[in-house]
Amino acid sequence: MAVSTRTPPPIPPNSPLKAETVSPWSVWAGPLALLGPSGLLLLLLLVIPTLVIFQLSLVPNIKPGDLVNPSGIANYLRVFEPLNLQVMGRSLFFATGTTILCLLLGFPVAYWIALNVSKKWRNLTLLGFVLPLWTSSLLRSYAWITILRPTGVLNSLLALVGIPPLELLNQSSAVLIGMAYSYLPYIVTILYASLEKLDRRLLEASQDLGANPVETFWKVTVPQTMPGIAAGSLLVFISSLGDFVDPELLGGASSMTAARLIYNQFLGATQNWGLGSALSMVLIFAVSIGIALLLKYGDRNAI
Repeated sequence: MAVSTRTPPPIPPNSPLKAETVSPWSVWAGPLALLGPSGLLLLLLLVIPTLVIFQLSLVPNIKPGDLVNPSGIANYLRVFEPLNLQVMGRSLFFATGTTILCLLLGFPVAYWIALNVSKKWRNLTLLGFVLPLWTSSLLRSYAWITILRPTGVLNSLLALVGIPPLELLNQSSAVLIGMAYSYLPYIVTILYASLEKLDRRLLEASQDLGANPVETFWKVTVPQTMPGIAAGSLLVFISSLGDFVDPELLGGASSMTAARLIYNQFLGATQNWGLGSALSMVLIFAVSIGIALLLKYGDRNAI
């Protein structure tokens, strides 16, 4: 049987089947129109200020009104002085302690909401845990001052049952309590989103195979929710690393953190903008590492 070798007729120039030439501008016009406003906002409020801070960090002992003349990394070397390292270490301690407390307190709550509360009341129960976020962090800190001060609510209740008063205010313990309370709703919502997707058939299979609840929790529940645990922990750590209000109001002068140290360099009596900028860049770098880890290991659907 002979095979036809005839070629199809050419498409007329005015035919709708004729492929139109797409210009590069039309390809980029749509994305630029959508991303342009937000990109401009990020450029004005994030990129340019960060570059200005980086430039100031290269000028030693600069004060308001001085000429900006970058000349070296002397300010970054001062970051590693013992006093500054102590402050940075205290910030890491508060951030780490807050993350651990939020994880220990938030996981049982999220587990209970996701697996034990009926669907009818689940959203309402979750809403109850995020209600504190509707108030100002300043008001929440003052509320804890009322509770933890020597004549506050906590010591008044302890006195009724004959327990000696506790000295919590202006201590590290008060800072950890206030910060854990502030960031607990964040980790609860993220863990809830991760636990809600938990395959309950695996839990039942684990029980059928003879595993006790503890083994089921560590070998089934935790591995499946590890991305949510990582996302919630990193989010709390990043947020608490730069917290200013809780350490300032609940910890007093003995609980100076990196945020307070930076504030003193810009608006305090010393006003060394160069050192403050260097400290800011170190903090930005640490937060950037945390965000990169969050994007790599965290559960993006739970954030």
